[in-house]
Amino acid sequence: MIRAGIIGGAGYTAGELLRLLVNHPSVEIGFVHSTSNAGNRLADIHGGLEGDTDLRFCAEYDLGAIDVLFLCSAHGQSRTWLQTTDIPADLRIIDLAQDFRDQSEGFVYGLPEWQRERIRTARRVANPGCFATAIQLALLPLAAAGLLRDEVHVTAVTGSTGAGVKPSATTHFSWRASNLSVYKAFTHQHLLEIGRTLRHLDPAFDRAVNFVPMRGDFTRGILASVYTRCELETEALRRLYADYYASAAFTALAPRGVDLKQVVNTNKALLEVASYDGKAHIVAAIDNLLKGASGQAVQNMNLLFGLDEKEGLRLKASAF
Repeated sequence: MIRAGIIGGAGYTAGELLRLLVNHPSVEIGFVHSTSNAGNRLADIHGGLEGDTDLRFCAEYDLGAIDVLFLCSAHGQSRTWLQTTDIPADLRIIDLAQDFRDQSEGFVYGLPEWQRERIRTARRVANPGCFATAIQLALLPLAAAGLLRDEVHVTAVTGSTGAGVKPSATTHFSWRASNLSVYKAFTHQHLLEIGRTLRHLDPAFDRAVNFVPMRGDFTRGILASVYTRCELETEALRRLYADYYASAAFTALAPRGVDLKQVVNTNKALLEVASYDGKAHIVAAIDNLLKGASGQAVQNMNLLFGLDEKEGLRLKASAF
């Protein structure tokens, strides 16, 4: 059994991670750290775990007693923790914050559809951002084929859980309900990792990725609409994407239009592609908490330990 630990166990990301790990056939949870909740039952904070585990949050932990550590603290805290902690040489680390997505400090960028083989031999993995996952999956085949030759235009809408567990003015139910809004237009932090990946695959790509994120009136999921100039017709585009993702465990080209209900509560990413007057249009749908965060982290853990990539992640969407 793989012994797993979690630091920063109180947020949505940690809650989803625990839901997966509690039911993973090859994992045993060693500890879940939370300074503010030390001593409390996990199910007192993550109600969906009621009846699944009697584990409690801890304030102290032993890194030598686990095989893999998931860092689920706020952005910026992972780097501080790494610099101030004595880490066993054989401990594998998966960071779900944005601190090491530049692949510094020995971290490998954990997007399996791009770097599966590097992840298999890594010790440290930086989990991609949620928007970054959806948008990169929409663009990887074009970048790998050297077909990104113009600006890319993205509009993507996310559920309220993407803003984290702490309430704010724009996550409050009475504001979010029956509402839609734009935020961080053209400046979202995930543009950095998206740009790095695209330039790695296609060094000649030097155009802008114009990204307009939106807040949606729902809790989970990301739907991204992406288009760029491309002369491939629809059937050629479909062949390109089907071939690129032929060996992907969770990412697939759908035969018709995709929607959020097909992917929410799963680790799937579904893509829809078509050509319109010299433009390639790609729609990508994921669950922001699973394929966009905790599910992808477990997928990366499976790769690190030589397990079936889908182990513990065979989840069906609740499409009705």
